[in-house]
Amino acid sequence: MIISIIGVGLLGGSFALSLKKKYPLVKFVGVDTSIVNQKIALAKGIVDEIVSLEDALQMAELNVLATPVDTIGKLLPTLLDQIPEGRTIMDLGSTKELVCEIVDGHPNRKQFVAVHPMAGTENSGPGAAFAELLTDKNVIICGRDKTDRDCLMLVEAFLRDIGMKIHYMNPQEHDHHLAYVSHLSHISSFALGLTVLDKERDEKAIFDMASTGFSSTVRLAKSSPQMWAPIFAQNQKNVSKALGDYIALLKKFKTAIDQGETEISLDYMTKANDIGRILAGIEKK
Repeated sequence: MIISIIGVGLLGGSFALSLKKKYPLVKFVGVDTSIVNQKIALAKGIVDEIVSLEDALQMAELNVLATPVDTIGKLLPTLLDQIPEGRTIMDLGSTKELVCEIVDGHPNRKQFVAVHPMAGTENSGPGAAFAELLTDKNVIICGRDKTDRDCLMLVEAFLRDIGMKIHYMNPQEHDHHLAYVSHLSHISSFALGLTVLDKERDEKAIFDMASTGFSSTVRLAKSSPQMWAPIFAQNQKNVSKALGDYIALLKKFKTAIDQGETEISLDYMTKANDIGRILAGIEKK
């Protein structure tokens, strides 16, 4: 069997490495516009060969589209135009509503599986890929009712084989929830990083005084802008709503602090502590 990884970065590379541990006889071919990424992917053993996009579609039984989401939207209709019968395309994008809308009327829509692994790091590129990234993580499949049963079963089998926990959502539900639990946290981290950099011109002072709390909170600010700008753009409506809710609560915190209302800010923080209980319960499942 041949699997193509189109966009050999963190997610696509990690997916390939995890499958290679399970299926050492499967051949992986890579497609990437970056010569540097091509060389790293070959050197790390993520892929066995670099090929053109056209060749990948003809060679591979499964094509994994792991580019930034704006590129997914541009490439997917063309890939579905050219894909042979019986082959499968899955994406790994962080937004789903627009991508699914783009191909909903395509005659080969049934050969597409819309997938979002709930995994990642602040690092990017094939050099950051590792086989354990996806193990024991949740993965969301959207629009499964529009996918051919054999294509869906193939993707589900691979996801389970690498230890992922499969959940199903419609694309609109996916993008709404992800705006709050993923996209908002990245914007918050970017904003915190900018706030500190703007106010603290002395970089040495930042590093000398930064605690582990600051480091963990601002960690996501190191994420790839090239990946996240298209995500915010594609999920604009939901991200804007989440940001509005967040800003409104920040203003309430500010008012409580400005007016010395310690009991009110204490109440906010006590209620927020409950997120620990919820996350602990999720981790046990």
